[in-house]
Amino acid sequence: MTIERLHVGKRLSEAAIHGNTVYLAGQVAEDATQDIGGQTRQVLDAIDRLLVEAGSDKTKLLQVTIFIADMKDFPGMNAVWDAWVVTGATPPRATVEAMLARPEFKVEILVVAAR
Repeated sequence: MTIERLHVGKRLSEAAIHGNTVYLAGQVAEDATQDIGGQTRQVLDAIDRLLVEAGSDKTKLLQVTIFIADMKDFPGMNAVWDAWVVTGATPPRATVEAMLARPEFKVEILVVAAR
């Protein structure tokens, strides 16, 4: 079975597709000056775009890991998440407080989805 990769870069690919499973790289905000709500919206928009490009969508999420720089932002991130996620199709999810690649990043989301 072949592996298809999307947006291949020197360091990483934004997505890898193997069979009917889509693996996304951790997504972060393009504009990291925004608050947790703004950054979370940007990340979820990027996830939506990549999933569509891979032939999937957010109703097919298999697993989500959310890395958040400060748990004080957990309620703000959850408010945006709750408005985005599809009722009845909520995926298994973990949220972990972590030091992210750049100090201005507040959230990074890693997704595995079916196709």
